[in-house]
Amino acid sequence: MQNNLSNPQPLLLKMLGEIEDYAILFLDRHGNVGSWNKGAEKMKGYSSEEIIGLDFRVFYTEEARKNRIPDLLLEEALLKGKVQHRGWRVRKDGKLFWAHVTITTIYDDDNEVMGFSKFTRDLTDKLNAEKALKEYARLLEFRNKELEQFVYIASHDLQEPLLTVNNFIGLLRKDYGELFDENGELYLKYICESTEKMKYLIKGLLDYARLGAPAPRERVNCNFLLETLKLELSEKIAASGLTIEYDHLPEVYGYAAELKQLFHHLISNSLKFRKKDVLPKIQIMATEDDQYWNFDFSDNGIGIEAKYKEKIFSIFQRLHSHEDYEGHGIGLSHCKKIVELHGGEIFVKSVLNQGSTFCFSLKNNVPL
Repeated sequence: MQNNLSNPQPLLLKMLGEIEDYAILFLDRHGNVGSWNKGAEKMKGYSSEEIIGLDFRVFYTEEARKNRIPDLLLEEALLKGKVQHRGWRVRKDGKLFWAHVTITTIYDDDNEVMGFSKFTRDLTDKLNAEKALKEYARLLEFRNKELEQFVYIASHDLQEPLLTVNNFIGLLRKDYGELFDENGELYLKYICESTEKMKYLIKGLLDYARLGAPAPRERVNCNFLLETLKLELSEKIAASGLTIEYDHLPEVYGYAAELKQLFHHLISNSLKFRKKDVLPKIQIMATEDDQYWNFDFSDNGIGIEAKYKEKIFSIFQRLHSHEDYEGHGIGLSHCKKIVELHGGEIFVKSVLNQGSTFCFSLKNNVPL
């Protein structure tokens, strides 16, 4: 062992020869291959018997050879001691791969050039990932522009006919109200209620579309957030007899307005689907793991059938008629989008007639 350590060159060559993630080879002064490791064989497709002694220019495309890229790299390595380059290289089967190459000049004890070491890393997967990311960013920009156009249309073009209908209903009642019998008045009432419902649906759709619009992230104290909501919902809470229990909830890093909406929708959902003749109760808990704050938002309401546990998070999905419960199936879809905006997930655990627990996670990362 001592002899091996006193002359480490054979051991080093053996170690380099076993490396598979990098193609490592040595070239003589003219660029002929002098050694070949397992990584080179795996990356380029040649066995050592096939390639040793051949010109390293065989790894370059015809265009690169025509532009003297291999020669220029050796010349720069001689001048500067080392050169790095990225470009297309050619495998034995003719397929191209994107390579990061480092060529270093090697000198002997008399400071004479012996040749070059050449380390090559295959970056094809990284290049493809970067291309996919750029394409995703391009599509995202396109979708955002479409969303902006949609928001404009929904804010103006879709609202305008509803205003027109309401205006004409007012004119009908003013100018011809005495001509309507009981059924006529009932029909007008239905028209008014339908236009109001449509206005609410459009507003809900706009709110949903605008979620995630650029805004600064900040530290949000969930205890303070809930105290604020309790004040804002004090009339509904008092009328229903709702109690909300929580203690030592965390401070999270996120979008304050959206997080407030999240808790507001969950409280409103519990109030809406409470049991008759039972005082509603909400319990909120939070635990932390390596990456997330995990919240459990439990109520003692009517619960949800298992087959609907995923459906409830889709926009405009309703499980009950308007006569039984008001609403338009928007709130929980907002919750899902807000949680996903914060890098988390949301799901529900529920037994029919035994209440529901909405479980959601929020990334606990904070700025450095």
